[in-house]
Amino acid sequence: MSIQRRTFLATLGGSVAASTAGCLGSFTDDTAEGAITGEELTLTTTTSTYDTGLLDEVNAPFQDRFGVTVDTVSQGTGAALQTARNGDSDVVMVHARSLEDEFISEGYGVNRRDLMFNDFVIVGSADDPAGIAGMEAATDALETIAETESMFISRGDNSGTHTKELGLWDAAGVEISSGGEWYLEAGQGMGEVLTQADQQGAYTLADRGTYLSMRSDIGLEILVEGPVEGGPEALMNPYGIVAVNPAVHENVSYDLAMAYIGFITGPVAQEIIEEHTVNGEQLFFPESLSENPNFDQYVPEGWRNEENDADE
Repeated sequence: MSIQRRTFLATLGGSVAASTAGCLGSFTDDTAEGAITGEELTLTTTTSTYDTGLLDEVNAPFQDRFGVTVDTVSQGTGAALQTARNGDSDVVMVHARSLEDEFISEGYGVNRRDLMFNDFVIVGSADDPAGIAGMEAATDALETIAETESMFISRGDNSGTHTKELGLWDAAGVEISSGGEWYLEAGQGMGEVLTQADQQGAYTLADRGTYLSMRSDIGLEILVEGPVEGGPEALMNPYGIVAVNPAVHENVSYDLAMAYIGFITGPVAQEIIEEHTVNGEQLFFPESLSENPNFDQYVPEGWRNEENDADE
């Protein structure tokens, strides 16, 4: 996809918006419209945030407030981060902490914030040929799927969901590279994979939000729950948001990106995230606002240990 680039923001209004982006109280319903106008923000994000309709609800008040356009590019996490590495994105919203950490460590991303979470679930047809329904451990379920050679469809696209899936196979001690005909890599987004799994009677790993948004159109059922419904913490699915580093790509709209991060992690957008439902089901759970914030959200996980090792 060809993405039109913008000139770097140099207006006083943009600087003011960036300087207040970290002040969560500044983004309330009573706030006057921002001073940033006539600009476009390119947001690269996962298919799950786009397909569920969440971003339509979140972006509308931001666009109205600042008089800007948010150009949302829906990709898997790996592709979204690569677009940002190429300088074709201003801000990235993804859900694979290990890939986010690489992005930040390489110098491409700055000012990361925790945004929200949901969880992953293992879904399949009601007849459940591998007999995994109700299993408490996702690794046990995947091991059983492999042993019975029941069809499993993988995203296969270096997305956050695919990254999580590969980690679970590894934890289960299953070499899926030699899986044979039962293991298929679709190279598609979550919606397409759920449709394929439904058509072929296969299992797949899905984020709860996308599954719930499509549940009425497919026959798949949740067979192994994630932590939102009492399942294992291993299936937690946290989302983060990161600005692209203007020191690496001077053409990015950094001021506008920081204004967006300030808005989406503030009270108004966090309430929108909490209230966003499909058929009465909450899809995402906000986590930006806390009386006791987790400061590890700003830097790659384990950075303190890395620093200590370097000093010794």
